[in-house]
Amino acid sequence: MASNDRWTTGGSLETSDDSESLNHWKSLALKHWSKSKRVKKVDPRVIKTEIWDVLQASSFEFRSLLDLDNLQLLEKYLWPGFNDEATNYHVLLIALITTVKSRENLPIWSTFADDSGHFSSFFYRVLALSLDDTLPSHIRKQLLSFFISAFQSLDNSLVRKECAPLVSISIWHHLHKDSARDYKFEQHLPLKKAWRAATRRYEAADDATKSKLRFERSWLYSMMLDFLARLYGLGSDDLTYCERFLEFLTDLESQLPTRRYVNTLIQDLNLLALIRNSPLFNDEENRLLRDLFVLLRHFVYFSIDDNTGTQYTQAQADEKQFAVLARLQRTALKNFKSQLTILALSNYGAIASREELETHLQQLTDPELEDLCKLLDLRTSYPHVAQVKVTRELLMEILVSAHETKKTFRELVRGQTILPTEATLYESTLLRNEFYNGSRSLAIPKLNLQYLSVGDFLWRSFILYRCESFFEIRKSMEDTIKRLRPRIADENNGVLFDGFSRMAIPISKPAIVEVAPPKVGHDQPAFVHAEIALDVSRLAESVRREWESLRPEDVVYLLAVHPTDHPQNANGDVMHVGEYASGLRLLRTAEIVQLLDENGRMIREQQTVQTNGYVGWPRLRKLLVKFDAVAYKSDCAAKNSGKPDVYESINIIMRRKGRENNFKRILETMQSLALADVPLPSWLREVFLGYGDPASASYTRLESRIKTVDYRDTFLNWEHLVESLPGKTIEPDTNMNGVFGPPYILETSLDPLATTAKTKKRRRDVVDPVQHQAGSFKVSTYHPPLNGPYPSDAPKTNSVRFTPAQVDAIMSGTQPGLTVIVGPPGTGKTDVATQIINNIYHDFPSQRTLLIAHSNQALNQLFQKIINLDIDERHLLRLGHGEEELETNANFGKYGRVESFLENRARYLVEVDRLAKNFGAPGAHGNSCETAGYFNAVYVVPAWKKFWGFANQDTSDVGAIVSSFPFHHYFSNAPQPLFPSGAAKGTVLVIAKGCERHIDRIFGELKDILPFEVLRSSKDKTNYLMIKEARIIAMTSTHAAMRRQEISDLGFHYDNVIMEEAAQITEIETFIPLALQRPKDGVSPLQRVVLCGDHLQNSPIIQNLAFRQFANLEQSLFLRLVRLGVPTINLDRQGRARSSIAELYKWRYPKLDDLPGVLTEPEFLRANAGFKYDYQFIDVSDYKGSGESQPSPHFFQNLGEAEYAVAIYQYMRLLGYPAAKISILTTYAGQRALIRDVLGHRCLKNRLFGLPRIVTTVDKYQGEQNDYVILSLTRTSRVGYLRDIRRLTVALSRARLGLYILGRRAVFESCYELRQAFQLLFRREDKLQLVTGEVHPTGRQLEQTKPEDVPGITEMVGVEHLGQYVFEMTQAKTEALKKGESVVTGAELDQNMSWAGYDDDEAAPPEEEEDEAMRIEEIADGNVAVDVDGG
Repeated sequence: MASNDRWTTGGSLETSDDSESLNHWKSLALKHWSKSKRVKKVDPRVIKTEIWDVLQASSFEFRSLLDLDNLQLLEKYLWPGFNDEATNYHVLLIALITTVKSRENLPIWSTFADDSGHFSSFFYRVLALSLDDTLPSHIRKQLLSFFISAFQSLDNSLVRKECAPLVSISIWHHLHKDSARDYKFEQHLPLKKAWRAATRRYEAADDATKSKLRFERSWLYSMMLDFLARLYGLGSDDLTYCERFLEFLTDLESQLPTRRYVNTLIQDLNLLALIRNSPLFNDEENRLLRDLFVLLRHFVYFSIDDNTGTQYTQAQADEKQFAVLARLQRTALKNFKSQLTILALSNYGAIASREELETHLQQLTDPELEDLCKLLDLRTSYPHVAQVKVTRELLMEILVSAHETKKTFRELVRGQTILPTEATLYESTLLRNEFYNGSRSLAIPKLNLQYLSVGDFLWRSFILYRCESFFEIRKSMEDTIKRLRPRIADENNGVLFDGFSRMAIPISKPAIVEVAPPKVGHDQPAFVHAEIALDVSRLAESVRREWESLRPEDVVYLLAVHPTDHPQNANGDVMHVGEYASGLRLLRTAEIVQLLDENGRMIREQQTVQTNGYVGWPRLRKLLVKFDAVAYKSDCAAKNSGKPDVYESINIIMRRKGRENNFKRILETMQSLALADVPLPSWLREVFLGYGDPASASYTRLESRIKTVDYRDTFLNWEHLVESLPGKTIEPDTNMNGVFGPPYILETSLDPLATTAKTKKRRRDVVDPVQHQAGSFKVSTYHPPLNGPYPSDAPKTNSVRFTPAQVDAIMSGTQPGLTVIVGPPGTGKTDVATQIINNIYHDFPSQRTLLIAHSNQALNQLFQKIINLDIDERHLLRLGHGEEELETNANFGKYGRVESFLENRARYLVEVDRLAKNFGAPGAHGNSCETAGYFNAVYVVPAWKKFWGFANQDTSDVGAIVSSFPFHHYFSNAPQPLFPSGAAKGTVLVIAKGCERHIDRIFGELKDILPFEVLRSSKDKTNYLMIKEARIIAMTSTHAAMRRQEISDLGFHYDNVIMEEAAQITEIETFIPLALQRPKDGVSPLQRVVLCGDHLQNSPIIQNLAFRQFANLEQSLFLRLVRLGVPTINLDRQGRARSSIAELYKWRYPKLDDLPGVLTEPEFLRANAGFKYDYQFIDVSDYKGSGESQPSPHFFQNLGEAEYAVAIYQYMRLLGYPAAKISILTTYAGQRALIRDVLGHRCLKNRLFGLPRIVTTVDKYQGEQNDYVILSLTRTSRVGYLRDIRRLTVALSRARLGLYILGRRAVFESCYELRQAFQLLFRREDKLQLVTGEVHPTGRQLEQTKPEDVPGITEMVGVEHLGQYVFEMTQAKTEALKKGESVVTGAELDQNMSWAGYDDDEAAPPEEEEDEAMRIEEIADGNVAVDVDGG
């Protein structure tokens, strides 16, 4: 096992360097490949002696392999030098480096893409080496990792071509007898056709090809036999290999294309029974192996048809199980009647369990057991190489495993607890996930490219989200206990807390106040209420207010903490210590019911109590909470059996931040979805699961495609229309003459195409739908109706000149089906989404649209633009707690919308009174919506009827029509004469019709407001608003997940889902908004799904390495659809940044170009005052003798770069740059905190500087932009997390006009993945180039002046030089201000002089001195909380 222990330091853990080893590899790279521009011939001696032997001496330490990957060994030496004569060491090194890339989440297969012939040869060599039993187990384990990566990349055609033959129907040659294969053919006839085709292909091949085909069909079977030999052979290194092989088999079983034939082979081999009977499995210390077996068993017996992919209903699954048991009973009765009569005559339920089957089968002798297996077509003999001895125990296990009832995924989900206890938090499975570094497998499901069924996807997501939630809860809890510093107080084992945490308060035991009897059908109490007293007298006001902000249904944690002497291992391994390592003895959860003051009154508002002129200080708060009833029942049972009362020992109550603490509702949503049969729209289901034609959900493939669409103001004019549809034929309607203006109605000519040839797809017996191709458009127009004589009646129109790609996206999103829009930075994704919404709103007035985004900020940006469209505000609704951040006077939340309706009611009723005066009608007609409706029916409608009866007569002239108009008095306040003198009759009638629409709108809105007049409770009003009135409903993905059941129960329905930031939303958070409504007649009514995002930027942020890399929990549905080949619309014009800055990331988007405004608008043409360049990389050397530092894991800091960033900011402020136009970004949270500290010291209280708009991490700033960005890369030893190209893309694309990057050139210029961006950066000097004598804004133009001709250039040698320069500038400016000289620009008045506005998650500096002192103490102790959102 020693050799495996060295393969444990994950590259992402960023441990300290082995400098001697690194220097060796660097010198080797310099000598053989790094400086060479042409491919050198690979020297086998270098491969063997200078690389392989050195690696072998260090037991193939991961850090060494990672260093070699960083030095581009694969790209510049191993692969260019690979040929058919390459040595085995050469092949193995390529495979090892590939596994390193996979573990580091780097692109794997792009290196091989240009040489498919050599890749095929290489892959075959790896297959052969994986069967070489002379290789050490740890090397063969890495080859298994290579195959795991390959089978997880079946979207890559290069890899798929090599993997597919290994799991094809040809592997059925190794079934134990032909009748087993014939039985499968009878079940699904197309299998026989596939078998014959494979046979003919083999027979027609030459000898070399036949040999290859035999090897491919035997490879997996041989690997299985080798695996069995290891299970039973008990080799020293076999355990970790067997674990990895179980992971490999689980991956094959969890995707239908690889499962289809492999599952039959696994069951034919009785593999699960053999594993369960093996010595390795029965060693209870091998917990990981046993857990992996459970996961494999789950997928092997997943209730799905392996051939068609149809998931069995519970009834169908039961029927199949009963058929298996019936066959056993018939065989037993016929051949073993005397021994198995009871088994043969029992009902199915009585013999379905493992225990019952074992009891019955014990009656048989060993030969009889073997005969029974043979009669049931179960394998009983194995090749000698497998080292399997067929014993009685094995035969029993084979029979029992084949016939016992297996739990379905729904039963597994139902059995999982949602609320944590100390036992569930410290399960070995969860602890194992925490210390994952890639060296061993994990027994958790993965999110794959494809899923077996919707239920399978929901089960995997539930398990992973639960694990991640419990992990985060445990980290929060351990951090809180650590801050509290508990100690034993006296001999009675009392506990005192010497520390402080704002997230926890010591308490006495909770008082149980009510235990409700169980509900019908349940054995736990309906609810358990308890009261907890909180002493808040010593809390700072800000902390007390945080506790008072707890809301009903918030989850709090009740802890029993008792210090322990059990030490924690130096490597953090607490698997044998458990909860005692932190002092935790007990954990129970509770939900807030009410928050009361010391007098038992509800706390509704923050009130200041004064007594005799003095402000009272609250001393006590009471929490009424609801305990977890299941845990309470278990605790009472334990107490009744003589164990201590657990609630007596509770001494801490803990809370978590609201954004972190929504796990319960989300898990409940996921659990309910998994237990229900959630239908996806038929047009989307196959694509979602990853099978069939990837384009089948696109509107061009749907029969429901709309032929004629009104695109309203999408096109600005005829020229715009023509240029937006390049290559298409545009024909004016026959009723139109020549060129005409918008709005445009486009009628598509649908030309049926031949059905595409069949390909491998999920339903082989279903033909492709008829495809359509839009080759020409017939265009017509109409006159938009006049809505009234007032300016407010005029519709709002679009002013954006959409590009052809944007128009393509808008047309697709307006049509039914799935639309995937890839929007690079600055390409107008939000503008496209809002226009799609606008078109749907007007073209389909009966439909409702759900808007989803990951963050409140992105949702508000989208909503802000929707407000400016021609959409009635009463149809807009914003759910969640982010609507208060909208920059609008209107309130679009539920209660705000109700208030808005009531405000509109008052305004419209005033108009009704004016109309009554128009008619001289007595009475209180404007008293209510109801009386207004009667007034409309009695006065207004007859008046219009009479008027139109006269006006539409051919004999009526203009003067008579105007005179007969019945609303002259009402419209007397119009801003212009209602009927212009000399107007034609047609014009007069149009104006009159517009007036009618204006009045009809008043009564129409009053009719809609009537229910709010009738309904009494606020809840009824808001619910009615959501399910009846709102047509565009916006919420975050988190809110949708939390409130799914509540929203569904209201009968909420919608037709369309439009999702912004879709590439940043996890798959389950994308799925839940698709399932917020109940199906209609078992069918989802969803008609459109529009996903907008960019998979080349950051993925969803998952903190835990195991869930992020191993389980792939960071996978978004958006990215998976792109990988599957779903058609995407790629926006290709950016208007955010200068063209020169955009070049830094355009290489990621091959067709990305600039909008005309970027090349013509003055702000893009003007140089940055005081800077020679608009962007520059600045090489920052060690400051005060050091570069990066790491106070705690992942908490990287670099003081030199922090000082440099702040100095640049000060320099810009002195030149007059507005603070709000500057953002400082960094790649690590530790650097963010350090920069804020420096800003606090140098700028916070200085009016010349103030604070920049924001200081945050790159990850947090995705979706944002600013004119000027200062970026600190932080790392000086290695690239670190920025090696993920997606993060670099985000970092380089936030700036519009100026980007100044601080980093260590020697580190980043050698990174292969980032080379294209840094090659551009390094074309310029790497010392900051300033220009003297300029203030912001400058008159200097970028293009008119060559950089070398700019006057007054000054080079900053280092941070000290710049610091001195800024200091002198500050002194000079201060003196000038004292003398009253007018040197301060107006921009200096735009200052942010406080940390207000910085989000809590951005770790704003503490407000209280007590908190500040606590933080200083923590920093001194090295106990700063770890925040790795920057990496």
